[in-house]
Amino acid sequence: MNGHKTLRVKLAAMSFLEFAVWGSYLISLGNFLANVGLAKEIYWFYTVQGIVSILMPALIGIIADKWIQAQRMLSLCHLIAGLAMGAAGWYCLSHSAHIEFGPLFVLYTVSVAFYMPTIGLSNSVAYSALTKAGLDTIKAFPPIRVLGTIGFIVAMLMVNFIHIDGHSMQETCYQLFLSGAFSMVMVVYALTMPECPINKSKSGNLVEAFGLKAFSLFKEKKMAIFFIFSFLLGVSLQITNSYGNSFISSFANVAEFAQTWGAKNANALISLSQMSETLCILLIPFCLKRFGIKIVMLMSMFAWVFRFGFFGLGNPGDAVSLFVLSMIVYGIAFDFFNVSGSLYVDTQTDPAMRSSAQGLFMLMTNGLGATAGTLAAGAVVNHFVYSHPDPMDQILGWRISWYCFAGFALVVAIAFMFIFKDDTKTRQVSDHSEEVVESDDPGGMVVEDGKL
Repeated sequence: MNGHKTLRVKLAAMSFLEFAVWGSYLISLGNFLANVGLAKEIYWFYTVQGIVSILMPALIGIIADKWIQAQRMLSLCHLIAGLAMGAAGWYCLSHSAHIEFGPLFVLYTVSVAFYMPTIGLSNSVAYSALTKAGLDTIKAFPPIRVLGTIGFIVAMLMVNFIHIDGHSMQETCYQLFLSGAFSMVMVVYALTMPECPINKSKSGNLVEAFGLKAFSLFKEKKMAIFFIFSFLLGVSLQITNSYGNSFISSFANVAEFAQTWGAKNANALISLSQMSETLCILLIPFCLKRFGIKIVMLMSMFAWVFRFGFFGLGNPGDAVSLFVLSMIVYGIAFDFFNVSGSLYVDTQTDPAMRSSAQGLFMLMTNGLGATAGTLAAGAVVNHFVYSHPDPMDQILGWRISWYCFAGFALVVAIAFMFIFKDDTKTRQVSDHSEEVVESDDPGGMVVEDGKL
């Protein structure tokens, strides 16, 4: 029992560091770019996260399944990501008088290209260790993942309250240095994780030899529909990360809201979203047990409607409560999709292709979905917001933009409600054994008495 507790603590610390890397810059970078004259290029910095996720997580996942143990691959990826992010910080520090798009974007791209695969890799390391220890991943993983959200929050608040959240041209380099420092810690810490198995068996065809078998999941109608909707829901994932800080901070340019706490501390206000995540992650086992994967995913989809809608209706003054509500529902919107979807993919795939299946999930969500979403969001925001110099016109443009995003999320939710059915065989996993059983539950994955 003490061994299980020690394992949980080690995995939780890994999750903390993993997301502290991301939280150091993800929310605040857009505000910095807007303040240094790169407002119309914000979407490129968030779109590139999706572009690199189209290939890199799946490719790195295949390597981790076939040749290099996942915990070692996790360390190597953080080494490259951390060095590149540190170099980006050095560039900003040494060129603070005139930061150009090209050099910063190239260094940033290299960093995120190797960071994005680490999200799936860290999941694989945790699932592998928990399974090897005889623990139920559905019950054991969410509390571990909570520490990832706490790490994200801690990094965000550090950036906000030591005032490196992008209000001057020199400040952004420190957020990038902070991210790089967390990555360097992960380089060492990942190597202390339990060893993950690899499958070196020779295959009879090219598809199996290169670990591409995960794409065969599209042959199953249930999984194909699931991945398609993962793409559609992934469209929403990075929109508020890209523009939430810039949107709330823009109220500081309007006399009525210039002195409000929210307009001055957008990063801290947005951190309520991640605080909401900590509770919502812990609710996942209960909700999966009570409702199944379909209802949990629907909760996420409708939460995105409210996330965007409350942004459109709120302001940091007399309607700041609507901003707070938007932050609260974000926990459901993000975690009920990302964490539950990752668990669902893990339970529906062969352990021999665990890392590549997680990479495929990342491809559809943070890859293709997020790329399409940030490109579309960039076009919408540039048209309705940044094409107007007047601050009040920009606020109106922000409202129209948020309503457009809410409408899209509503259409996706209604379509998923009628199209997705999961009434095929699901695996029930206990602490000591595994068996395949028939399930007629339309929600699919259901946990009963510690079983899946």
